[in-house]
Amino acid sequence: MSQGDSGAEPVRKALRTVTPPFRGHPDNEMNAIGIALFLGLVVLLLPLLPFLAIVWLISKLTEAVAQKAPVGDEE
Repeated sequence: MSQGDSGAEPVRKALRTVTPPFRGHPDNEMNAIGIALFLGLVVLLLPLLPFLAIVWLISKLTEAVAQKAPVGDEE
């Protein structure tokens, strides 16, 4: 940077292009696909939920028992 250039001024150069500028719009088709995939995963994974709960419960119980068990000969 030179001494006189503060660098705080915005760029004033215009972007020249042939295509019109893109305006954002909702994409309902992709939203529908995403919702359908989500519902499919829920239908597939919902039957596994009781098994996951049982595994979680067993791990918590074994963790609690392991903390209460004596480690060695403490006198």
